[in-house]
Amino acid sequence: MRLVQGDMDKATVFNDDPADQAARFAEQGFEWLHVVDLDGAFAGRPMNAAAVDAILARVSLPVQLGGGIRDLRTVEAWLEKGVRRVIIGTAAVRDPDFVREAARRHPGAVAVGIDARDGRVAMEGWAQTSEMTAEELGRRFEDAGVAAIIYTDIARDGILTGLNIEATLRLAEAVSIPVIASGGLASIEDVRRLLAPDCAKIAGAISGRALYDGRLDPAEAQALIRAARASGAV
Repeated sequence: MRLVQGDMDKATVFNDDPADQAARFAEQGFEWLHVVDLDGAFAGRPMNAAAVDAILARVSLPVQLGGGIRDLRTVEAWLEKGVRRVIIGTAAVRDPDFVREAARRHPGAVAVGIDARDGRVAMEGWAQTSEMTAEELGRRFEDAGVAAIIYTDIARDGILTGLNIEATLRLAEAVSIPVIASGGLASIEDVRRLLAPDCAKIAGAISGRALYDGRLDPAEAQALIRAARASGAV
């Protein structure tokens, strides 16, 4: 299922079998699988464990998972099941000590999800907006040992208008933590833009709707990335 700007009333179901969809992505050669428990993000606790379990059983791709992860017990339960990296969003704003402890206990396995609306951090499945900026939240975890920051521009999420490169770079330049772009990736042109020299600080990007809609050809995108790696551009 895919939302538009985090609105559950604008959800589109592209495949009612998440494990089958995961297998298709694996066959297309992707290196990571990004999974979000959307119901869990709103509820504040895991709500789609069976679907995630099925994905983990079906593919060998490393999985990063977000949505409803708000305590150490949940972090450890997912990691024990085989999730490679958990993404902590709302709790990163409300309980930064929890993020620090999770990252200390599980090096390389904890990422922070920073979802922003007009530059301000959103929480609770994007239903609430705080006064904190994305850069302020990112700096909070500079010495915490988190593996990555997943930065999502809510205004662009799911509407295929292109990544917010300016805001993503602003965050990437404000912190030493690898920043992964999310929200709005629409076409092969966005992939080319991410491979430009001035985007070198952006560690990667997440694609959702563009893949489901067929607007982004996985083979073409990955060929571009391989060529850039071979040339030393990334």
